[in-house]
Formats: sequence, C-alpha cells, structure tokens
Amino acid sequence: MRIVIAGGHGQIALRLERLLAARGDEVAGVIRRAEQADDLREAGAEPLVCDLESASVEEVAGLLEGADAAVFAAGAGPGSTAGRKDTVDHAAAVLFADAAERAGVRRYVVVSSMGADPAHQGDDVFDAYLRAKGEADASVRARTGLDWTILRPGMLTNDAGTGLVRLEASTGRGPVPRDDVAAVLAELVETPATAGLTLELISGSAPVAVAVKSVAGN
Repeated sequence: MRIVIAGGHGQIALRLERLLAARGDEVAGVIRRAEQADDLREAGAEPLVCDLESASVEEVAGLLEGADAAVFAAGAGPGSTAGRKDTVDHAAAVLFADAAERAGVRRYVVVSSMGADPAHQGDDVFDAYLRAKGEADASVRARTGLDWTILRPGMLTNDAGTGLVRLEASTGRGPVPRDDVAAVLAELVETPATAGLTLELISGSAPVAVAVKSVAGN
C-alpha cells in the first residue's frame, strides 16, 4: 500500500512510518519544515513538504494522488495557542479530508483524542483543543466519500509499547504508549472493515491484531 500521513514528523507518525516501512508499505509524510525531512527518511518515509495551514485543497490532493490510504496525525502540539488548535486540529483536518476525497483516496484514518467533542465547554487551550478535534471528527463522519475510522487514544505516554490494548467504542479513561497507538493505526489502515467506527484506545490485555479484528465489522 501507499500511505500518506499528515503531521509526518509527529511522535506517533514517526513510529507509524517505521512500522509501515518495515512491513513493506510505501510511506510518505507531510511535514511543514524541510529540516524535518531527514528524520522521515530515517524512518523509511518519503518527506512531502507542505504547510497544511496555508495550502490549497488542490495542492494537498496532489500529494495524495495514487495513495491507497491517508492518515491524519497532525496537531498544533503542546504550547500552541487556541487559535492554532482551530487552524491545525480542525481546519487542517478538514482540508486533508477534502483533499483525500478529491484525490479518490477512500481509506482515511484519523488520530483524534479521547473527549473530543464540538460542544465541549471551557475556556482553556485544552478545551479549545477538544472542541477543534470534535469539530474535525464531525466533519469526517459526515462524508460518504471516505471509508473513515476515527481513533481516540487515552493519555499518551512514551513508555515502551506492550502490544496489548483495549480498543472499543468506549473504554473509559486510561494511559496508552505511543508505540501501541502507532501499532493500532498500522493495523487499522489495512482493516477497511473498521470503516465508520469511532474507537477509544487505552492499554489493555488484547494483542493489537486481535483487538482490531474484534471491532472490525461492528
């Protein structure tokens, strides 16, 4: 498969790129800064330099031409303003989905956040983040041109992955290593029977492949 990942230099994205490249997929990552390119090449991915906050749908669709799947893993990141939560976590996610539809890339996987909700209340930056993620998810869910799956991990950690997770429509809160999030994403990308599902993810007791198979088709 050829898989294009938005936010290609993110912590989860770099892990995902390594996994996909190792299993023989052709991987490309969309990055904002050219100096990030070497990190992607080391992970086995082709760097595509494009600023999703300013690019047109046509530009991004060009990057997605010929892809079998797209993964939205971009984010404004910690320390960013509420305004950038809207321009990256919401608007860039909508742009990437628009571009995938235009390029005819049906398989579309989103890295969202547990608690994402367009109606989330509060004035803190994290509240703005949850609203932005919720609005982006709602936009993706409304599309008939995409075979989408939305993944909402719990509290992300840099602990070594265990390969054991809990993946359900509702898991309750809990931590999950970024390694395991990447492993679940790699499995979801090639499991189109998970299309139409919004899934929460925390550490658990089921091997990743088993967890994904158990929700597929539900």
